[in-house]
Amino acid sequence: MKTLKGPAIFLAQFMADEEPFNNIEAMATWAKSLGFVGIQVPIGNPAFIDVAIAAESQTYCDDLRGRMAASGVEITELSTHLEGQLVAVHPAYDELFDAFAAPAVRGNPSKRTAWAIEQVKLALKASARLGLTEQVCFPGALLWPYLYPWPQRPAGLIDAGFKELANRWRPILDVAEECGINICYEIHPGEDLHDGVTFERFLEAVNGHARCNILYDPSHLVLQQLDYLGFIDAYHERIRMFHVKDAEFNATAWSGVYGGYQDWLNRPGRFRSLGDGQIDFKAVFSKFAQYDYAGWAVLEWECALKHQEDGAREGAKFIRDHIIRVTDKAFDDFAATGEDATRNRRLLGLE
Repeated sequence: MKTLKGPAIFLAQFMADEEPFNNIEAMATWAKSLGFVGIQVPIGNPAFIDVAIAAESQTYCDDLRGRMAASGVEITELSTHLEGQLVAVHPAYDELFDAFAAPAVRGNPSKRTAWAIEQVKLALKASARLGLTEQVCFPGALLWPYLYPWPQRPAGLIDAGFKELANRWRPILDVAEECGINICYEIHPGEDLHDGVTFERFLEAVNGHARCNILYDPSHLVLQQLDYLGFIDAYHERIRMFHVKDAEFNATAWSGVYGGYQDWLNRPGRFRSLGDGQIDFKAVFSKFAQYDYAGWAVLEWECALKHQEDGAREGAKFIRDHIIRVTDKAFDDFAATGEDATRNRRLLGLE
């Protein structure tokens, strides 16, 4: 049995133009002061990591790891959420997602896709040089406008969408294999991989690729009214990353899962700071201990109510208090009588 690692924190929601949130060393020191021992780092800002250099230079990566160690934390994983999103974009979202791309490729979907694929591949190479084993991605979405089956979807549309998504990701997954890195897709509304059924459909389309794995975030399952504990039972062999994020779902007579186009404050389903929502994290951490999850427990703060720094400070303690140090013995070992093959046969009535 293995004890998972943590607490760690995903930096994306805290990065800003002012100190200490504008560079990796200052944020590492800030995270350590709150009780975190790991940081999950997005690749898009060179003040945190220059992914093009990191992909090619072991010296750069060794220096970065050394600076983080001096600050008292380590990099847990690299995040390519936004870049992965741009691997597959339905035209309805072109303008909204263009802001995630480099200025030179905006307004040109084919160039944007090629740029995004290259960024994810660079991050995989950088992850390998940093000694990491996992990398988180959004998979993107070609089918999201057709989520609800009205009007009736044309025959073959969903199959065609997953075939194209797999065609774009399979070469990236092959690079992941070369680098020894698991790509962990965050199961998330707005992505073509948003529940177990869609993950399985994609996994089949990439021929069960060993590097196709899952980032588990129970908050996204709660907001869809999925069984977030059963999900661990079903997919624990593919779950290689864990975002610790709370959520609540309070249906009303006026609004449900779809949210009625309301903002986050007023939606029936909304994210909360750790401990303020409905997720049974004692059960979640117990299942991870049961299934020998050996990765990191990473706080992702998203809350419509609580200040982000309070959420981060409270979150570090929350995760630390929920980590189960797994036992190295069976509780009833005191009554063990040893193995005796002859006695066992006698007890079975065979002697």
